[in-house]
Order: sequence, then structure tokens, then C-alpha cells
Amino acid sequence: MPACTNPSPAAATTPRFLPLLLVLFFGSGCAALIYEIVWLQLLQLVIGSSAVSLGLLLGTFMGGMCLGSLALARIIPERSHPLRVYACLELGMAALGVAVLFAVPAVGRIYAPFGGQGSTGILLRGVVASVCLLPPTFLMGATLPAISRWVESTAQGMSWLGFFYGGNTAGAVVGCLLVGFYLLRVYDMATATMVAAAINVTVGLAAFGLTLLKREETVVEAEKADPLPAAAGPKLVYLTIALSGMTALVAEVIWTRWLSLILGATVYTFSIILAVFLAGLGLGSMGGSLLARGRARPEIALGWCQLLLAAAMAWAGYMLTSSLPFWPVNPSLAQSPWFTFQLDLARSLWALLPATILWGASFPLALAAVAARGVDPGRLVGKVYAANTVGAILGALVTSLVLVARIGTQNSQRVLIGLSVLSGLIMLISSLRLRASGAFRFAPAAFALCLIVAALGLAVYFIRSVPPVPWQLVAYGRNLNTYDHDRTLVYVGEGLNASVAVTMNNDGVVNFHISGKIEASTDPLDMRLQRMLGHLPALLHPHPRSVLVVGCGAGVTAGSFLTYPEVTNVTICELEPLIPAKITPYFEMLNYDVVHNPRVKIVLDDARHFVLTTHEKYDVITSDPIHPWVKGAATLYTQDYFQLCREHLNPGGVVTQWVPLYESDLPAVKSEIATFFKVFPNGTVWNNNNNDDAGYDTVLLGTAEPLKIDLEQLFRRWQNEPSAAQSLRDVGFISANSLMSTYGGQASDLGPWLAKAQINNDRNLRLQYLAGLAADLTQAPAIADSFLIYRKFPDNIFVGDSPYKDALRRILAPKTKK
Repeated sequence: MPACTNPSPAAATTPRFLPLLLVLFFGSGCAALIYEIVWLQLLQLVIGSSAVSLGLLLGTFMGGMCLGSLALARIIPERSHPLRVYACLELGMAALGVAVLFAVPAVGRIYAPFGGQGSTGILLRGVVASVCLLPPTFLMGATLPAISRWVESTAQGMSWLGFFYGGNTAGAVVGCLLVGFYLLRVYDMATATMVAAAINVTVGLAAFGLTLLKREETVVEAEKADPLPAAAGPKLVYLTIALSGMTALVAEVIWTRWLSLILGATVYTFSIILAVFLAGLGLGSMGGSLLARGRARPEIALGWCQLLLAAAMAWAGYMLTSSLPFWPVNPSLAQSPWFTFQLDLARSLWALLPATILWGASFPLALAAVAARGVDPGRLVGKVYAANTVGAILGALVTSLVLVARIGTQNSQRVLIGLSVLSGLIMLISSLRLRASGAFRFAPAAFALCLIVAALGLAVYFIRSVPPVPWQLVAYGRNLNTYDHDRTLVYVGEGLNASVAVTMNNDGVVNFHISGKIEASTDPLDMRLQRMLGHLPALLHPHPRSVLVVGCGAGVTAGSFLTYPEVTNVTICELEPLIPAKITPYFEMLNYDVVHNPRVKIVLDDARHFVLTTHEKYDVITSDPIHPWVKGAATLYTQDYFQLCREHLNPGGVVTQWVPLYESDLPAVKSEIATFFKVFPNGTVWNNNNNDDAGYDTVLLGTAEPLKIDLEQLFRRWQNEPSAAQSLRDVGFISANSLMSTYGGQASDLGPWLAKAQINNDRNLRLQYLAGLAADLTQAPAIADSFLIYRKFPDNIFVGDSPYKDALRRILAPKTKK
């Protein structure tokens, strides 16, 4: 019988050091998650945040880890001291982690002139992601195989690796919460990176220190023995763990999408969801390690894990679509957003924990199932880790690019349940020992048949039980239980990047919903804002010909430019393909059928990426992005983005930017306005007020040159552009003075009000953390009053003498300070 009669000194004394290694792996996981969040956020600024870009980023990130896990055993000899190898990897990650922080902007400058849309653009995005992510993620992937050489390649030894993996994941939970709720909220990406690098250096030096506690310089190679493969066969174990990785990643994408509707798509929500997912994996990994140590046939436990996953995924699907959305929760009642975060954490744990524990348990069980005494542990661990990661890569790419947009989240989850049942059956049936004889020779086959029938029956039941996403959740999101439900559904759809809906009020108002909130509507106040974003820059520019509209939405802003005959080219940049294809046509009577106009070109891409890579310049650039508290939207409110817009203006060009006052607070609004004025020091604010003169939202207008408005010429322009004038009259602007009366102040007047405002730039994305804390607030009137008291009549802007100017002066009389 194969045996190891002369165990290595390392293996003999392993129990003394394993708890210390667990602590080191905890620190390594913490640093890795900090890096991951920072890198993905940093790279999205260069290659965009579309589904294609995110798929490439996730695929590259996990691809690097896969390569590292496979390559270590082939590059580093088994005789090398595992702790020294591990220490070098940690120190290398610290160096590369800091290098990425500086490399991404440099690579971005090289990429910008050549990037674009189409297959070439996708290829270039992949190259950028690979150049920046493959080196450090290669080292990340190599850490577990490196440390695995400190234990024996037995089921018991491999079970310790499950504890390491669990400790690493526990550290990742801490890193996720630390970076999401503190480091990036209070500091910036550079500080977060330095903290992660410091953790890597500490872990690396500690690992070197542990090598000094022993006299042995290397791990003595144990006597080789013939491998004892699992009863199911290693190839089937690799297939099973690959399917497990695939289902985990696909489910994470789907469930994150659903939970972001329920909880609100803030950066804090995504941190909570990721932390819960990782916590479940860590708990499951440690539980699976204990299970593997006490079982002679871990492959059977692995098979049952996959079957139980089908039930756990059905549970999560029901909770996320039919239960949690209807819990009687009113987030606006919370005295602090931190109270809401606690509730969000509880709801996420309730829905996700069962499945994530089972996925976590699958990894150590797979390790134990392929363990064979005398085989290089690094090679075994590398193969299992790589198989799991390859499955996750396929899951990320297929989900991001195909599944959700083609068959929807409901059917995607059904596919996952089917895959879990299939992988469980493969593992269990292949593990049966078909050695019975005599009267019992048919027993294994009979048992296998019964198992198949029972599993398929359960699979059909669970697949049929997955409910659809309620359209009310897509429309109302976190406010589903508190919103006035006076709307009927017109359309609902799940796109590549977001879920969208169109509803109609009882009074005939049509609403466009995206990601759980109303983004545009035919309500008079919304129509005023959408028309202001188009007509203000078009009227104040002497001869607008080319226009870039960021965000299609209802198409009302883009359609406003079609009322000017001299406008020959309108480019609409939209992230979600469903919006111009399905949503905008519902508003065609008010947007002048903009999507079918020959003067209009629609670009389906992240607006930030488009502005970065396009060589075109425009007379007008107008942005109507989603609310800044939505994760990723803050990139369209940064100083760097506004600078890109300024560089893409023709001489005399005008930029307008939407700034909401509702679902926000004073620090967030001040940050948005101050950041805009940092790039456009001649900028102005135009207030979309309602009948009570209370604030609702605003338009920021910026020009490279000082803004000059001759009211006499403006009135002649009004008369010479009858279609444009009628478009404005339709929303309550009866004259040019009526439109000009929305003037709310200029940068020089608002200086004292903005004195302590935080500037939102690419290195900190401060706005998404500020706005995420204020998503449930209703302070719009108070915010408007706070800056309108600084408004003075701008003689430097409204030039010339005319009765129109005198009338406007009376309208804009200074408000009394409170």
C-alpha cells in the first residue's frame, strides 16, 4: 500500500504554524479586495463601464489568477521553501499594486487616441485590461498553490487549504467593507492602494520571519507514492468545480442586479452585497474543510453540495423577487443612512447566505477529492483553483454579454439551477462503486436511477418555482412600498446594463424608469428641465451645428435640438441599448421622433469612454446622466470628465450639465457645482423651479469664454426660430425672458457658498460616496434657497440696455438672506 514513511519536517510540524498562516492569508485577502475594487474602478475610467468593458475587466482579473494558479507549480521547483515563495509573492503584489495606480493613467493616455467602438475597440479594451491587471493578478492566483506545499497532499492536508481559503475570504470581507465604507469614502484610490500595499509588505515580512523559526531551509520532499485518484476521477471533479464557479459568478451578477433594485444602486449597496457573498464563501470554505477532514469520500459531499445549491438558488430567487421587495420598509424614515445599511445587510444575508455557503464548501471538498499522497500539492491546488476560476470567467463573460439580455434574469437563474443539478448528478453517480456482486450486483445501478429521477424531479420543481422580476420593482426600486401606485405598466425589459420600464399615470403622464427610479417623464416639471438642457445652450450659442447628447432617456433633450434648422449633426451617447430601441419611441410625440431623424446618430457606449476616445468636436455638449448616487454615475460629474468635454468643444462652444436637487443633500450638490466651476470658471446655474418657486433640479452651463447674452438679439432669435420657441412655450416658457428668469447665479457670486465643497475627480470619485448617503432625502427646496440668496443680477452676462433687461432685473431681484 502506498505510504509516506519519511514525512517532511515541514509536514511534521505544520500544526504549529497553520494558525499563523491563517492570519497571514486573512491579511492577504484584505489587501486583494482593496486592490480589486480600486483597480476595477480605476480602469473603468479608461475603458468605460459598459457590459462589454465590465466583462473584459472581470475576465482579465480572474484570468490572471487562473494563470498564476496553474503556472506556479511549473515555474517554482517543489523544493523551494513555500513560505519564502509566498513572501516574495506578497512583496511582488505590493510593488505591482502601487505600479498599477500610476500605470493606468499612462496607459489611458496611450489608449485614448486609438480606442473606440466596434470589434477593434473591444480588442483594445481587452489589451488595456490585460496590460494593467494580468501581472498583479498572476501573483494573486499563485499564493494558494504556493502555500499549499506546506501541507501534505492528503485529504486532511488539503482540508487545511480550505481553512486558508476561508481565512483569505474573511480578510476579503474586511477589505471590501474597509474600502467601500471608509478608505474611498474618506480618502482616495491612492490612499487605499497604499494601505493594501502596506498589508502585503507586512504579510510578506511576517512570512519571511516564520522561515527563521525553523532550521530547515527547504521543505524536504516526501517519498513519492502512486497517486490515489478520487473514485469519481479527477477530471470530473475539475468539471464539477468549474461548473460551481460558473454558477457562482452568474448568480452573483443576477442577484446583485436584483438587490440593487431593492436596496438602491449606491456604492454602499454594492459593497454590502459583495461582503455578504464573500462572507458566505468563507464560512462555507471552513465548513467544507471540517467536512472533508472527517469523510473518506469527499467527492460525494461535493456532489450533494451541488444538488443542495439548486434548492439554495431557488430560495434566493424567491426571496429577491417575491419576498424582500415587499417587506414593509420605508428607507426615508431612517434618521441616518447607517441604520438603512444595517437593514440592507440583514436582507442580503437572509437571501444569499445559504447558496454562498454551499459554493464556499465546494472548493475544499474538491481539493480533498483530488488529493493523492505524494503528489505535488501546489500542482493539485493550482488545477482545482484554475478550474473554478475558468468557470467563473465563462460565467462573467456569458452573463455580461449574452444571458441577461437574451433570456432575462429569471431564465438565467433557471439555467443555473439546471447546471447545479447536472454537476451534482455527475459527481454522485460517478462516485458509486460498481463492485457489488451476486444478488446485489444491480444495486448501484438501481440507486443511480432513483437518484436521477429524484434529482430531475426536484430540478423541474425548483426551475418552475423561480418567479419573474416584478415590474413594480423595476419601476419603483427601494421605494416600492411607499410610492403612489397610480401607474399602469406600458413596457418592461431587462437590458445589458440595466432594467427599464415605461408606465402611465392615471392623468396620462408617461414615465421612464431605470434601475428602480423615474429618470424622465412627461410631467410638466420634468419636461421643463429636459427642454432647458437642449434649448439653453442652443439659444446661447450663435450658430450651433454639431451637438453631443449624453444620455438618451426619453429623447426630449436631444429632440429639442431638431427644432433648430442649423443643427446638422446630433450624436446621442447611450449606455443601455434598450433605451433608444424600446423606450424613447414611447415619447416620440414630444421628442420629435428623434431616434429616426437622419440628423441623429446613436452611439451605444459609456459616455465617458466615448468622449475620451472620439476625435470629433462639438458646438454643444449636454449631459443628462443618471443620479450621481447610482454607482458609476459619478464618473460623469468629475473634474477630469468636464475637462474632456471642454477639450471637445469648438470655439464658442457650450456645455450643460444636469444637477438634481431632489434625492440629494447640500454637500453632494455643492460638490457637483464646485467641480463644474473648477473647469468652467465662467459657469452659471439655471434653476428649474416649480410654481411655488421651490427648487427641483438645475442646469449648469459652462463656456470657455466669458458668457455674454444680448437680450435684444436673444429675442430676435426667439422670433426667428418659431419651432424652438413653440417647443419652449409647450413647457411654460412663454418668452425669452421667461427662460432667462431661471438664472440662478454665477461662479463668482457663489464662491462663498462653495467655499468648503469637495471636488469630485477621477482619483477619489468623492461624489458617489457623498450622494450615496443622501439618496433617500428630500431637501430640494432648502438646497435651492441656500444658493439663490447669493444670486445677483449679472450685468457682466446680460449686456446692453433694453426694456427686456430692465424687466429681467425686476424678476431676478435679490432674495432676502435667511
